[in-house]
Amino acid sequence: MTDWRTLGTVAVIALITALLRFLPFWIFRNSERIPRIVKKLSKLLPFAVMGMLVVYCVRGLHFASLSGFLPTLIACAVVGVLYVWRRNTLLSILCGTLCYMLLVQLVF
Repeated sequence: MTDWRTLGTVAVIALITALLRFLPFWIFRNSERIPRIVKKLSKLLPFAVMGMLVVYCVRGLHFASLSGFLPTLIACAVVGVLYVWRRNTLLSILCGTLCYMLLVQLVF
């Protein structure tokens, strides 16, 4: 792919991403009431996305050796404990990622 083609591809992807982010605000900007389905989705989707991310992260665990599953399970526990303790999603994910990387690089 040439440089211009790559730049064009990135520009189209950025435009579509921005459009998808702003579209709900444009659609409902003059609405007095937000539809029930949209309210329900706004409450359910974050949990569904987090669940999908957990499944994606643990789908390839290998239980043949400790290094195949233990770092991931420890990091998941760190994320869970930190979130319950501090109720801060960003902090728990960052600390869990740091924990996982340290375990994989230095311990296992």
